[in-house]
Amino acid sequence: MKIKKLTMKNINYLILLSIFALGCNNKSQSQDSIPNHDSFKIESQLVNETRVITVWTPPSYKIGNGSFPVLYMPDGGIKEDFPHIANTIAKLVREKSIPPTILVGIENTKRGRDLTGLSEEKNDEKYCPLTDGAANFRNFITQELFTEIGKRYRVTAEKGIIGESLAGLFVMETLLQKPESFNFYIAFDPSLWWNNHFLVKNSSDLLGKFPNEEVKLWFAGSSAEGISQHTNELMKVLKKEAPNKLKWEYSDEPNEKHNTIFRASKERALKWILTE
Repeated sequence: MKIKKLTMKNINYLILLSIFALGCNNKSQSQDSIPNHDSFKIESQLVNETRVITVWTPPSYKIGNGSFPVLYMPDGGIKEDFPHIANTIAKLVREKSIPPTILVGIENTKRGRDLTGLSEEKNDEKYCPLTDGAANFRNFITQELFTEIGKRYRVTAEKGIIGESLAGLFVMETLLQKPESFNFYIAFDPSLWWNNHFLVKNSSDLLGKFPNEEVKLWFAGSSAEGISQHTNELMKVLKKEAPNKLKWEYSDEPNEKHNTIFRASKERALKWILTE
């Protein structure tokens, strides 16, 4: 019996390895048209790197003097998911399905380092470093990038974050461990298996420490083995123990795969999070 359990565990890790073989490297998959955007570099002391930032502003930004909410995106380089999400937001704003929103993309350097927290699971080393790079990356966003965006653009206090896969893990870790960082969170197929699904196992305790502030969460899980079981488990915990100030929505997507769920559910996510 013990051998069978170990074998199944190894099989699950092989499945995850096939899904995340490129997950810890720079994500380069976007073939969407590149919208007009700003680009600048920021010298970060907290991650000790020069980071490239891309920014899309809605058309109304240039013709008025109003301020706008901001959506931050890891995997936000021009050759990553920035064009995809910028074009989607532009479409939804044009259709008046969501309010005008600024998109801030953060280009990856070492994706696996930045998007994963500490892991005590040795097998996780097959995918990403086991060090808590997410803590430094989160501090870079909240302590350095927020300030720089505030200096350069007319923004409101409302901030959100969007991500898939490892970036989805970063979104969910931030929600559960540092919920005051953003007002709204969007995660597609978050890699909740990380560190022996630590976040899900400890979600009850983490939710019990939630601040008395309104926060919104929209997350989705595909049919990908090793992911859906954890997103569904977290959904059950939220049904029983979500704090009153957390408004949340879970979209179970058994007909979608890990590489299709983002595009399949992006518009629903943005509409719900920005208008509900």
